[in-house]
Amino acid sequence: MNKIAVSVSEAAAMLSLGRSSIYELMDACELEKIKFGRRTLITVESINNAVAKRLVNGRAAA
Repeated sequence: MNKIAVSVSEAAAMLSLGRSSIYELMDACELEKIKFGRRTLITVESINNAVAKRLVNGRAAA
């Protein structure tokens, strides 16, 4: 079964970023968050969209 949402730590590991960077991306509305009580999850779809948005002609944008 594929995950539809991951923790902040999992998202950071997936993107090779720090947790602070993940929170910055959430604040900039680039990553979609879901709150369950105190727990914050990030949709895998928004992670994929954020990566795709930075790709230019099949290469990562600088």
